[in-house]
Amino acid sequence: MSNCDEAMTKHFDGGRAAIVGLINKVEVTAADIKKLRRDILGETAVGREEAEALFALERTGNVKCADWTAFFVEAITDHVVWQVRPTGVVNTPQAEWLIGQVDSVKSMNALAVLVNVMAEAQRVPMWLAAAARGRVTAGWPGVSEALATARQELAQAA
Repeated sequence: MSNCDEAMTKHFDGGRAAIVGLINKVEVTAADIKKLRRDILGETAVGREEAEALFALERTGNVKCADWTAFFVEAITDHVVWQVRPTGVVNTPQAEWLIGQVDSVKSMNALAVLVNVMAEAQRVPMWLAAAARGRVTAGWPGVSEALATARQELAQAA
């Protein structure tokens, strides 16, 4: 194994370990997110193991600070949209993996990841938008409230 390969392996193992270490915490703090941002997004790509560990952390009942959502959405979008060639294109296996992860979580943050991936990608499978709409209408916790808030904000802006 070359020095570069060893460094990449240590980064991915360390990034995943940092995420897994937060799973047993009661609360994920802004300091935790700052460290994750530095350790995971700072120097290299978000790998599949790190992305899956982030979804595992999202599945926990941990209290998460306000910074969590933006970090989670950014990291997963980076993994799905920008780290596989050709960049900006979400292929069918990536989309299937993403839907599987989103369905395992069923949270507003997971739905935000799905929407952000579709917004940032230059091309996605045609079925992905319909799959996203299906998740919105599935009655996941928080979706109805978020849609009602968004409708109110749109009405007030008009």
